[in-house]
Amino acid sequence: MDNIEMEKTEKVKSKKKEKSEKKGFPDLRLNFKKYIESLQSNWKALLFTAFAVILFMMAITFAVFFAFVKSPEEVLVPNVVNKPLEEALQDMQVKELYPKIQLRYSNTQSDKGYVLEQDPPAGAIVKAQRHIDLVVSKGAVIDRVGNYVGQKLDDVKLSLQALMAESAIPLIKLPDVPNYRSDASEAGTILEQDPLPDTALTSPVTMSLVVSSGPGNETTRVPYIVGFSLNDTLLQMSRSKIVFNFTAVEPEKIDPERPGVVIKQKLPEENENIPIYTTTDCVINIPDTVIDGNVYGIYERDLPSYPYALKVTLDAIPPEGDAYNIVNFKHPGGKLTIPYAVPRLTVLVLTVQEQEVARFTVQ
Repeated sequence: MDNIEMEKTEKVKSKKKEKSEKKGFPDLRLNFKKYIESLQSNWKALLFTAFAVILFMMAITFAVFFAFVKSPEEVLVPNVVNKPLEEALQDMQVKELYPKIQLRYSNTQSDKGYVLEQDPPAGAIVKAQRHIDLVVSKGAVIDRVGNYVGQKLDDVKLSLQALMAESAIPLIKLPDVPNYRSDASEAGTILEQDPLPDTALTSPVTMSLVVSSGPGNETTRVPYIVGFSLNDTLLQMSRSKIVFNFTAVEPEKIDPERPGVVIKQKLPEENENIPIYTTTDCVINIPDTVIDGNVYGIYERDLPSYPYALKVTLDAIPPEGDAYNIVNFKHPGGKLTIPYAVPRLTVLVLTVQEQEVARFTVQ
């Protein structure tokens, strides 16, 4: 019975289909199997179509973006040098330019807050919204003369150099050759100054100074150094207010067993006190061969005459190893002699008041 009913149902459906085809109505039912087979056979065409659509949409997007977004207009850079910073910013704002500010000390206090330099310069054609470099004055680094009386001249020089490092032109310049006067104060002490302390600085000035050359009657006793080794001799030089003038022993009298030893010294009569920085002559044993890896010699140089004794330093830079100091002492200028014993090719560096004067390579 069930089979008979199913056959009847199929016949009815078949008849309905025939009637609908006869009437001209298409079969709208979807055949999923055929659809899947169609996609599998044409997947390359489908992928290419999707990629083409994406590129087309991107092209439309870029076209719309660049159609509505305009590049900045070109503008003329205004001249803002020597103008107050506030006025300069207003001029730049009109041109749609942005400042990049750098502060610097100038020569006078009246420049404070004014534009000293600009980059790009006035008249240049640039695009709007660009940064313009402006150098603005912080005013003078100092606006009044300090009180230097009682200070050491060398200390004041270093202090002013550090203070004026950022200034284009130093507001205070010390004299190349001050006036020196004998005084109980330590040599190099400033006794008088002009302009006076607290004088307003409206333009650069050169100071006039009176500096102590030390007590005019200071004396000392000459140390006896005959028989001293080279190291002991250099140590005595650093401790004494005496100028030692060294000469080498005659070649035929060289004693290779006593290199660097002082052989002879000229002393004042009865070894009396003499004025400080008086010269005393000494003869030292300087061998002409290398001993224990060291070359012996006497470093000689003529220095300018100084109004008072200045700090002199001799340093050694060996070909291998670290640099080291040979001796520090004070010298009034004139003929300078320093005995040494260093490895061959060592560079000797002479400085006066921390300023390098000369270099010499030992051969």
